[in-house]
Amino acid sequence: MATTTAPTPKVNRLGLPAIDYRGSKTTLCAGCGHNAISERIIDAFYEMGVKSERVIKLSGIGCSSKSPAYFLSRSHGFNSVHGRMPSVATGALLANKTVQAIGVSGDGDTASIGMGQFAHLMRRNLPLIYIIEDNGVYGLTKGQFSATADLGSKLKTGVINDLPPIDTCALAIQLGATFVGRSFSGDKKQLTAMLKAAVAHKGTVMLDVISPCVTFNDHEGSTKSYKYMQEHEEAISEAGFVPFFEDIAIDYDAGTTYDVTMHDGSHLHLRKLHDSYNPTDRVAAVKALMEAHDRNEVLTGVFYIDTEKPNFTDLLNLADEPLATLPQERTRPSKEVLAEIMSKLA
Repeated sequence: MATTTAPTPKVNRLGLPAIDYRGSKTTLCAGCGHNAISERIIDAFYEMGVKSERVIKLSGIGCSSKSPAYFLSRSHGFNSVHGRMPSVATGALLANKTVQAIGVSGDGDTASIGMGQFAHLMRRNLPLIYIIEDNGVYGLTKGQFSATADLGSKLKTGVINDLPPIDTCALAIQLGATFVGRSFSGDKKQLTAMLKAAVAHKGTVMLDVISPCVTFNDHEGSTKSYKYMQEHEEAISEAGFVPFFEDIAIDYDAGTTYDVTMHDGSHLHLRKLHDSYNPTDRVAAVKALMEAHDRNEVLTGVFYIDTEKPNFTDLLNLADEPLATLPQERTRPSKEVLAEIMSKLA
């Protein structure tokens, strides 16, 4: 009797299958854009060969903040209070700067109650991947407008938004983030490439991902719906990413691609779709975002990147070893040292 053997599962450079990077079963609405983002995070971390045990996942409050449960189940996770995820992330990375950190927030969690913390996180250039799952509404409290909802957009109830939106990407660039981009949860190729580059970056990565809420904000009149994004998305660049552990082989038109060498030696290839596009020019990046908004376009791609600026842990001149692992004698001043300090203050 003939026997068949099960096919050997595909593994990454660590010898791990993709299933090892998955999380628990989602409890979000069927078709929610947040689920697609979780799938892209799984793909990116698997393809980059990141050890899940060396990753910390952080979130605040909201539908978006449930997402970390759905990827990298072997990682460390912390669900913080509303809008305060940046503080927890800062403390965790100061305690152990050797871990890979990814934070998932929402447009309400970030652009309203968390705006103060968001601003200081961006200016410090903390080595953190910060993802905003942006649907323009508060999904957990029945779909009110959030601060990123566009002026004139309409709720399912017919209510029109009469307040201007906050552009978190323009704000992040101005405040000091060193990798800023926007994508769409339905754009698998673009979002995966951007996330892989984010893993290789050693500063603050801020990705605003338009993620339609199928329950409260996927109707006619919404500017965060699947249909609106398909009709109004305008890509500023086409991203291709080559990890440091693979041979560089990518098709592009000579003279039209901007090559960025990442901190770990990987290469981010940005094929120019706009002739004047320069991802290292902060002023031009903010101008492009403002002009796109005036044209009612949703600009996507990597807007700004700086791989030279030191990150927060570098600026603090921390010890090479994680602070959380140092023995007490290296972190607590002796009585003699304290006495010397007190004598100088007398």
